[in-house]
Amino acid sequence: MTTPNNVTNAALITQLRALHELTHAETQVAEIRTVQARTEAVRKELTENAAHSRVRAVAIEEAIRRLGGLPDVLGPFVGRATTMVKTFTEQAQPFDEALLGDLFLEQQLLGRSRYLKALATAARQPSIVSLADKLITAHSATVEWLTTVLAEEALGGPAALRRTPFQAVAGTAVRIVNAPVVWSARGLDRAIDAARSAGPRIETLLSRGAHAGDVAAKTLGAGRDAALETAERVSRREGADSTADALHSIRSTTGVLTAEELPIRDYENLNVSKAVAAVKELDEPADIRAVVAYEEAHKNRHGVVSAAQTRLAAIAQDVLSV
Repeated sequence: MTTPNNVTNAALITQLRALHELTHAETQVAEIRTVQARTEAVRKELTENAAHSRVRAVAIEEAIRRLGGLPDVLGPFVGRATTMVKTFTEQAQPFDEALLGDLFLEQQLLGRSRYLKALATAARQPSIVSLADKLITAHSATVEWLTTVLAEEALGGPAALRRTPFQAVAGTAVRIVNAPVVWSARGLDRAIDAARSAGPRIETLLSRGAHAGDVAAKTLGAGRDAALETAERVSRREGADSTADALHSIRSTTGVLTAEELPIRDYENLNVSKAVAAVKELDEPADIRAVVAYEEAHKNRHGVVSAAQTRLAAIAQDVLSV
């Protein structure tokens, strides 16, 4: 006959097995995200998170054995395969959708950890309660971190994680579809005429685009910064300020602004410590984004990039009231 305690142990083992499988998936996600880290500090944090996740998986496995159960041997392998499929699939997604998927995984882990604590408390299993507390602490911190990264992305970046090339293209495609601004034929013709000096290839790209976002995406893809600058200038002259602002934003996020266009005066001549101090005074995410993009495209001083990302994280947390 099954006793109440055995029923409770069975419930504990079920939740521990689920946590075991999800933790293996979490480890793989952390390892995958490591290569997308914007700074060395973020890369180190993600590497440590992956290592801690592996430790948690071992602790969960030991807890299952103490309760008289056997860890699911097949589950982790299935989890790895699922994570690899997720990784492939998300390359066709915008960056924010990939991050939301990561957040959903962590929220599952957090919810199950809390449920595990309640079950362990009812079963008078102090060692499992202690394990659950550690899991809750770890996953709460990760949920908060991912929520902040998503807020950084919503504010325009620079987020702690970089987009993969595929995610960047996907995000651009979404913005193009949603962009409300259409160039007038006259404005486009003038942009083409003004860009002739940049070369025949740019003329071809511009002449094929009837949409501001389309022009921006194609010229950006061709790596022709002059065309973007020309298109922005002509749009501004034609009174298409929304289009010009969109083009300026693209130039800003890709690091093709000139030093004189940056929000920090005499930026090109600042050493690392002075640049870091100046970045810490910025309050607008767009300004921080412009500096990071320029820095990464030119001197790429890690201390400056890290300080900028930290500054934006603070702004994001303030927005979220974290």
